[in-house]
Amino acid sequence: MTEAYCVKCKAKGEMKDPKEVEMNGKGGTKRSAMTGTCVKCGTKMFKIMGMKK
Repeated sequence: MTEAYCVKCKAKGEMKDPKEVEMNGKGGTKRSAMTGTCVKCGTKMFKIMGMKK
């Protein structure tokens, strides 16, 4: 499983059902990110991965 920061739990935790998404970055570049839900509380989690090449 992917690990990300949960704002509600205020700790790093496991991400349930992670999906890779593409978001727009500065200057029209693309950035990859992971989105999913927190295993403990069910809040949506988001982790920015890096620059898409």
